[in-house]
Amino acid sequence: MHLCHCQLEQHGEAIRAIFNHAIAHTTALYEYQPRSEQQIRDWFGAKQQGNWPILGAEDEQGQLLGFASFGPFRGYPANLYSVEHSVYVHPEHRGKGVARFLMQHLINQARERGIRTMVGAINAGNQASIALHLKLGFKHSGTLPQVGYKFDRWLDLAFYQLMLPGPAEP
Repeated sequence: MHLCHCQLEQHGEAIRAIFNHAIAHTTALYEYQPRSEQQIRDWFGAKQQGNWPILGAEDEQGQLLGFASFGPFRGYPANLYSVEHSVYVHPEHRGKGVARFLMQHLINQARERGIRTMVGAINAGNQASIALHLKLGFKHSGTLPQVGYKFDRWLDLAFYQLMLPGPAEP
């Protein structure tokens, strides 16, 4: 497995497939409808405009195994040094260290950019993601009960936070 910087032309369809599987089969995304090609183009455009990373893990044949990214947390000026991240893995490659590999690189990107806080908003029932975040040093910072509804049940959203050194001079 190796790291790549995802590009729309090369990775857009694979990312869309991973997103859409998560939407249809998991509570990782609180969405109901699959993402369209245009929505993926817009997502890439917003990441590019904000200079936000989209890191991918590829196998030796160039197949995208998963991806991770971060972007603004809440979007207010005072939150400049905080980001919200996400990581998604192709269903056939879960449990093989792909998410950990991506998260380690994403954390390094955040450190290099002078980010102070990384925030993960994780469905409280997603024990695999919670365990990964805890192993990587994230701390549980709170849970919002019943803020989502999907698959005929209420969903709790848990927040996990990793404190980084941040900028030398904010």
